[in-house]
Amino acid sequence: MLVAARPGASVAEIAGNLCLSEGTIRNYLSTAIAKAGARNRTEAVRLADERGWL
Repeated sequence: MLVAARPGASVAEIAGNLCLSEGTIRNYLSTAIAKAGARNRTEAVRLADERGWL
């Protein structure tokens, strides 16, 4: 999910690319943000990349 969000894609774009609903994408992004201890998805992507999770 974070890899798909990396280029700054919107929730609708990510949902279309992954064939998931926008609600599912929002839920997954919220979970990833919380697990990374980030304030937003941009920070979550950066932290996950720095930690070697991506």
